[in-house]
Amino acid sequence: MLMTEELTATENSGDKPAHKALLRVDAPIREVPERHRERILRHLLALDERDRYLRFGYMANDAQITRYVNSLDFSRDELYGVYENNLELVALAHLAYSEDPQHRECAEFGGSVNKTERGRGLGQQLFDRAILHCRNRGAHLLFIHALSENKAMLKIARNAGAIVERSGSESEAHLVLPEATVATRIEELLDDSVARTDYRIKQQVRQFWAFLDFLHDLRTGANASRPQDGR
Repeated sequence: MLMTEELTATENSGDKPAHKALLRVDAPIREVPERHRERILRHLLALDERDRYLRFGYMANDAQITRYVNSLDFSRDELYGVYENNLELVALAHLAYSEDPQHRECAEFGGSVNKTERGRGLGQQLFDRAILHCRNRGAHLLFIHALSENKAMLKIARNAGAIVERSGSESEAHLVLPEATVATRIEELLDDSVARTDYRIKQQVRQFWAFLDFLHDLRTGANASRPQDGR
């Protein structure tokens, strides 16, 4: 079972449709490839005790989180994230699809946002992105398992039109998704293109600053080895 960290819901007024409007510009959300598994691990290990409890449904320690990350099946599931300028993940969504062939059109959403990034609406944006992709993939039902005390995540689910059922300390929300349209397919293509471009720009900026640091170190080393006047 995927649990969800306490995600921000302050920007949703309750009348927002289940998917974001076409061409709306948000934080670029990029699909996270398998080669970024270490970045996923660093993001999750940075969560404090309460956030780990809300994300996994129990007080996950470092070893348990590491096992979770190592068990991610990128051939079946999909992960989306927001990358900062240092190319580290500050927000992450995990879409887990059913292994049962008869329920392949069902997916489960789990997400986490760095505490320093709260208030930007990243939780809502991750959920919107998950809905968009699930629709285009042909999924018809999206599940969210969360602790009942995770009011922010449950509010996001309710605002999207999900039915929330509480069972003691845990709640389950399920959202029936409409079929994909030409507009949703175009929107996802645009989102993917923007996110890839944003990531490449951040890569190039980092490479540029790394090159400047290299030149600085080179010049500093050359000046240190140069004989001083009068010696």
